[in-house]
Amino acid sequence: MTQPSFLITIDTEGDNLWRNHRTITTRNTAFLPRFQSLCERFGLKPTWLTNYEMAIDPAYVEFARDVIARNQGEVGMHLHAWNSPPEAPLTDDDWRWQPYLIEYPDDVLRAKVAFMTQLLEETFQTKMRSHRAGRWAFDERYAAALTELGYLVDCSVTPRVNWRFNRGAPQGNGGTDYTHFPRSAYFIDPSDISRPGESPLLEVPMSIQYKYSPLMSAFKQGIYKLRGKQRSPAVYWLRPSGGNVASMKRVIEQSLAEGQDYVEFMLHSSEFMPDGSPTFKNEQDIERLYADLEALFSWVGPRFQGRTLTEYHASFMQKRRD
Repeated sequence: MTQPSFLITIDTEGDNLWRNHRTITTRNTAFLPRFQSLCERFGLKPTWLTNYEMAIDPAYVEFARDVIARNQGEVGMHLHAWNSPPEAPLTDDDWRWQPYLIEYPDDVLRAKVAFMTQLLEETFQTKMRSHRAGRWAFDERYAAALTELGYLVDCSVTPRVNWRFNRGAPQGNGGTDYTHFPRSAYFIDPSDISRPGESPLLEVPMSIQYKYSPLMSAFKQGIYKLRGKQRSPAVYWLRPSGGNVASMKRVIEQSLAEGQDYVEFMLHSSEFMPDGSPTFKNEQDIERLYADLEALFSWVGPRFQGRTLTEYHASFMQKRRD
């Protein structure tokens, strides 16, 4: 029997973008080989979802080319609309508001996706097959642009999470509401990305579980509404946050109990660097992160097959043929 897939997805981007700096640095590149080596030790293959500033960083390019050459991982595309060419200001200060790509006009959306795809393919001399949207914002226009350019896999969907309360452009409607999206992989419907259809683009949703039972989650949401507050339901992600190995294992076990044939882990490249994120602020935090990763990956190893997103797509297709 084929083992379920363990998918590692890394949003590969500049240093501590949570601070919203006007200039972006890419010092976190120097900290990526340690994580790549850890993955290889446990037979796992990261998908490095790469955005603009990393794609033009020579040290990152050298690192990622080596990963590709040794078939120990994959480079995919990641796109932050506010700083990814071609420039097309949407607000009075895009660096402040960080608008979602789905808030831009159709022609700008397509141009930005096409530019990043060409840049990555020329830089790494490999076809771009996998993608994740910046700030998790995805829609039918975005899916169509990816399909036209030959992408096979998207992993932007975060089931059970509603990003509507997270603003982009001040005049916009916030991010995408994924509350009722599928929780397992599916070929999307081009006219409605929230349901399965006949598109060649495979959606591989993030592994996310409610912190509480569905009944308790609904109760808590009702309380928030009575208080005049809006927020997404409380969830656990398959994502390190410091000392949360137990909750990550819980997400994995619940996902498998639902019948999933994969689990999807994520982190940002800058989180491997001290002071590269709000979560891991110093060297001690980084060492605790790696202790958590060692514990998780050693537990995962015998239970899963490490695959990139494109390898998972191939496995998914093979099972459909069988």
